[in-house]
Amino acid sequence: MKQPYSPLQSWLLSGMLIILVLCSAAPAPAQVPNIEGTYQLGSRKLPDGTVQSPPTIMGALTYTKTHRNFNVIWKDAQGKFFSYSLVSTYKLTPTEYSETLLFSILNDQISAKEIVYNLSRPTQSVPVKVDGKRIQFKLPFDPPSVVFEGDKMTATAEGQFVDVWEKVQ
Repeated sequence: MKQPYSPLQSWLLSGMLIILVLCSAAPAPAQVPNIEGTYQLGSRKLPDGTVQSPPTIMGALTYTKTHRNFNVIWKDAQGKFFSYSLVSTYKLTPTEYSETLLFSILNDQISAKEIVYNLSRPTQSVPVKVDGKRIQFKLPFDPPSVVFEGDKMTATAEGQFVDVWEKVQ
């Protein structure tokens, strides 16, 4: 014949059940958004409706756990090039995207400007909006606002372009 639970055992069992119920009812902590991967520029839509694609415009973007590496290049109708490259560190939370620019290089033959090297290492933060698997924020150092959704990233610079990037890795 089994021994009945003692009052102490009953109290401990009840306490453990209450803790389990409270833990399961507590809201889950916000999940850290993830944008890691390598993206390739698929197309750019200009304000006049023109759509450009490789080889007229090309770009690669990689987000690791801590770094962003961005490169884009295009050629105008006269054969002059524009290229922009940057490397930065970043941190992404459910509410904020913070980035520290390590360096950037801007080569604008189209406007006949000198090459600009930026080694100043500024840091900026911007708010993030997360809706399910959709992650949205404005890039701190560049005009576009970006939306990551599935295997696609869309960069929109109002009045300038809408770029569609496809995750390749």
